[in-house]
Amino acid sequence: MFEPAQLRSFLAVAETLSFTKAADRLGLAQPTISQHIRKLETAAKRVLITRDTRDVRLTDNGDAMAGFARNILAAHDAAARYFSGSAMRGRLRFGTADDLAITGLPRILREFRQIYPQINLELTVGQSDQLYRKLNAGQLDLVFVKWVAGAKDGTVVQHDSFSWVGLEQTSLEPGAPVPLIAYPSPSLSRKLAIDALEAHGRTWRITCTTRQISGVLAAVRAGIGVAVMPSSLVPEDLKIITRRFDLPPVGDVDFTLIRNPLANAEVIDALTQSIVGRTINRQG
Repeated sequence: MFEPAQLRSFLAVAETLSFTKAADRLGLAQPTISQHIRKLETAAKRVLITRDTRDVRLTDNGDAMAGFARNILAAHDAAARYFSGSAMRGRLRFGTADDLAITGLPRILREFRQIYPQINLELTVGQSDQLYRKLNAGQLDLVFVKWVAGAKDGTVVQHDSFSWVGLEQTSLEPGAPVPLIAYPSPSLSRKLAIDALEAHGRTWRITCTTRQISGVLAAVRAGIGVAVMPSSLVPEDLKIITRRFDLPPVGDVDFTLIRNPLANAEVIDALTQSIVGRTINRQG
C-alpha cells in the first residue's frame, strides 16, 4: 500500500521540516520529493503535511504516519539484508552524554536495533569527558558527546549554543552571587559557566552538584538555582533567562560523534549514518 521510496521522502521531510533539505539528504530533486508526498497522501487518503511560505508542519495524521513509516522501512531494510545475505553482525559499545540520552536518541537507537538485529549494541551513559577517556582507553567504540564548537575531531551532528536556564519565577538579586547548579568537575558546562561569570566580574556559588541531567533539572525545578545547558535541550517548563538577568554568554557547543579507529568500522558507520542528519532535541 505504501511505497518505500515515498515513505523515505516523507520521513526526510518530517525530520528536517524542509522539502529542500529532504531533497539534499536523499539526493533527489525537490519536485520528486513533492510528488512522493502527494502520492503517499493519496494512498493514505489523509493530509500528512501542511506548508506555507515559511513553515512545513506535520498534521496529526502525519505524526502517526512518521511512526508507521519508520517501522515499515526498518522491516523492509532488515528483510532486504537478511535475504541478500548481508545482515551486519558485530559488537558496538556506544557511549552518550546523559543529557543527549533524554532527547530523541533512544528512538534512533531503537530503530537501529530493528534494522540491525545482529549487532550487539551496548550502551554507556555518562559525562562527555568521562566517555572520551573510555574511548581513548579502548573501552568504547563510538561516543556521542558535547564539545566546545570546533574543539575536537569527529562528526558534528548538530551545532547549538549554551543558555542559562531557570524557572519562569526565578529571581536573582543584583550583585548577589549567581546560584549555580552544575555537574562535578571536570564538566564542560560547569567550566564554561564559571569562566563566563568570572570574565564578566560576576560572583557565583554552587548550590547543587549532581552527576545526572535528571538531578540538574530537578534542582532547577525546585528553584535551587540556575543551570547552563544546550538551548535545544531546554524542557518546556523551564525558561532561558540569559537576557532577563544580563547573564554572560557561555558559548557554542557541538553534539559530536567520535569513533575509536581500532573498532569495527562497518558497524560504527552504520550507527553514525543513523544519527547524522537527525535533529537532536529534547523529548516531547
